[in-house]
Amino acid sequence: MSIGSLDGLSAYARAARATNPLSDTGQRSGGLAPSGGLAPSGGGFGSMVESMVSQTGDALRGAEAQSIKQIGGKGDLIDVVTAIGAAETALDTVVAVRDRVVSAYSDIMKMQI
Repeated sequence: MSIGSLDGLSAYARAARATNPLSDTGQRSGGLAPSGGLAPSGGGFGSMVESMVSQTGDALRGAEAQSIKQIGGKGDLIDVVTAIGAAETALDTVVAVRDRVVSAYSDIMKMQI
């Protein structure tokens, strides 16, 4: 496995920890079960990606709404810049995760069986 794949796996693990915080028992949901199989999780990778895309869309719509307020003379320029910066950061994060997933998939496909 290349370093790029490990970086992708690390990014996925950090994102999974961010979306699935510690439960009341102190154990994480998802991941490997003690027997070596997959433990049941509340959502998984697909729901994490869906949530990220939804949040990014919300940030973009918020930035657009702030821009429209500013054009109408009702908004504050600082709010517009802040909303656009948040939307840009969210979009950059989604693109980075996508790039890592594609890279990890490519590395997996290159592995010999």
